[in-house]
Order: sequence, then structure tokens, then C-alpha cells
Amino acid sequence: MPEDVVDYYRRCMDHNVPGGKLNRGMSVVDSVAILKGRDLTESEYFRAAVLGWCVEWFQAYFLVSDDMMDGSTTRRGQPCWYRLGDVGLKAANDSLILEGAIFQTIRKHFRNDPFYADINDLLHETSYQTEMGQMIDMITAPEDRVDLSKFSLDRHRPSSPTRRPSTLLPPVALALLLCGFPVEKKNPSDPDYYKLSLDILVPLGELRRNTGTDWKIGTDIMDNKCSWCINTALAHANDTQRAILDDNYGRKDSAAEARVKEVFAEIGLHAFYSEYEADAYARINALIDAVPETRSPNGEAVLCRDVFRVFLEKIYKRTKRNPKPAGTVAALPNTVFINVGAEKRAPTFDNLLMALSALLALYEVAGRRISMASCASDAIWVHASFRETFSNLS
Repeated sequence: MPEDVVDYYRRCMDHNVPGGKLNRGMSVVDSVAILKGRDLTESEYFRAAVLGWCVEWFQAYFLVSDDMMDGSTTRRGQPCWYRLGDVGLKAANDSLILEGAIFQTIRKHFRNDPFYADINDLLHETSYQTEMGQMIDMITAPEDRVDLSKFSLDRHRPSSPTRRPSTLLPPVALALLLCGFPVEKKNPSDPDYYKLSLDILVPLGELRRNTGTDWKIGTDIMDNKCSWCINTALAHANDTQRAILDDNYGRKDSAAEARVKEVFAEIGLHAFYSEYEADAYARINALIDAVPETRSPNGEAVLCRDVFRVFLEKIYKRTKRNPKPAGTVAALPNTVFINVGAEKRAPTFDNLLMALSALLALYEVAGRRISMASCASDAIWVHASFRETFSNLS
């Protein structure tokens, strides 16, 4: 490939892939460790981290295209990729290239594994479901045409789990595949591991999308989003309140937004949400408690309930738009956290690796996994060994 094309591709990845918390990718690694019930070997960690990066690429390529469709201006504290002067509509192709990187990476590292086809099938199915969820949202709530008669909680629910499968389903499903849990049952009496996972992760995905709902923060009202807030308000509004919502929702006007917020407060939206959250938490906990903790056919892992409960506890009572400050990362076994800085920009791969190289000279305890933390606009925390995996993928 020409050098200028390689440089552009590298810049596209630097801008779009590492700017979040990387929770999705790290969830693959953490889930494998929970299923195996022990620290991972270097080889196991590398393979899990490769799939973790695939999940991050998956998220990145959807965000690039989503920002174009929504006309967004910023993402993760920096200009959206398509808004850069030398990018523009090339971003449409760039999102496809980011998607292609997923399957090139999987082919390179897992082509000879018996679950190679299952990995590809999982990600293609997740991609399709996410695209269908996006279509539901765009047809139901286009920003340039507000029609609240199309809104309802029933119409909102299908888009909740399908819009967020990349967050919850792939990390667990990929971890199950790595640990030897087959997709197809060998015996009728065997548990259907993936159906069990889906039955828990779909309502978890809905809870995640709705958790931390706060109409005082964000732009959902002005952007005509088909959110839990507006759908719940519509279900409980009287005629006067409904008229106010019809006249003001989805307008790029701070005064109109304020009138919508007043109606939300009158209806008592926070009380409705507290009731919803408590009910969802109880239902999902019951589903998790019913999971049979069976050993994988190869005997190397156990389908632990903790794999699902970790997700639930992260989501429950979560404040969606208030990220943790630097240095508040939860400790993991055999992990040292190093604060690399708190700059108000997304760090590039090269900057992160340079910082890590400088810090490695200070680290003398052998056999312990090093982690580094760096704050972008919404904070980033990432295992150094997970981070280093990226440089070895190509």
C-alpha cells in the first residue's frame, strides 16, 4: 500500500478506536478469566485481547457511520472523524475499512480454530441486528420531522437491545467460544449456553441503555430521540401535558427544551424510573440465579453466574454521563495501575506506547500484569498488556 494511504489508515484508527473506556474489549479478557477461574497465561490473554480489540473496532466503525447519519459534531471530546477537513465523505468508506479490519484480524489469528466460523457468524449477526435497530430509530425519530404519535414503549424496546449488542453480547459470547463452550448442543440434555446468555444479556442491554436516564443532561430532547424518558412521559401525560410535548419536543430551542423538562418533572419521571430499575434488577438477578454452573465439554472452564453478574452490577445504579475521574479504576487481581496523565484529548497509540515504555523502566515486580490509565474527555482505562496486543495484530 502507498505510504500516504497507510498513514491515513493509521490516523483513522488512532482517532476512532481507542478514545473510549475500552470496557467492551476488556470484558472479553475479564470474562475468559472468570470462566476459567484463574489468571490467564500470556497466550490466553493475547487471544482474548485480540478478540477484545475486534469488539472495539466493531464499536468504532458503527460510531463513525452513526455520527455521519446524525450530523454529530463531536465524539469522545474531539471532532467527529467525518468533520475533519481532509476526511469528509471519505468517512463512509473508512467505517467499512474499520469493519474489514475486524475480519482480517480474526482470519489471521483464529483461522485454524474450530470456532472460526462461529466467531464470524456472531459478529455478522450482531452487525445486522445493530443496523436494524438503527433503522428503527431513524424511521421512528428523524431529527427533521417530529411525530410523537410514532413513539411508544413497545416501539422503543426493540431498538434497545439491538442498538447495544456490541456492548454486552459479543464479549460474553466470544469468551464462551474461547473457553470451549460449543454453539451447537452435542446432547439434548446439554444447556444451550448461548441462549442462556442471550436471555440475560438482552434485558441487561435494555437496562444499560436506560440506566442513568436524566433529562437534565444531554441532547436527547432537542435531537428527537425515541428514548425511555419521552415514551414513559407520553404514556402518563394528560391532554395538556401531551400538547406541550407535541409542540416542543425535538426542537432546536432551549426554551422548548425547558418546557419539555418541566413536563417530565410534573409527571414524576424519576419515580417511574426508580420503579423500572428495581424491577429490572430483580428480574435479571433471577435469570442469573437460574444459570446452571456447568463445566465446558473440554473441562477447562465453568459457566459461572459471575460472568453475567459483573455486567449487572456495573450497570445497576450507574450514572451514564458522569465518568470517573482519573485514578478511580477498580483494582483487578495481580494488576498495578499507572496514571499516565489527564490531557483533554484522546491519546494516540504511539503516545500511549511511549508513555508505557518510559514507565516500564520503573516497574520491577516480575509476573504481574501492568495496567495504565489515561484520561481523555470521558476517561480511558486500559491494561497495558491488552493495549500492547494492538501493536502485534498486524
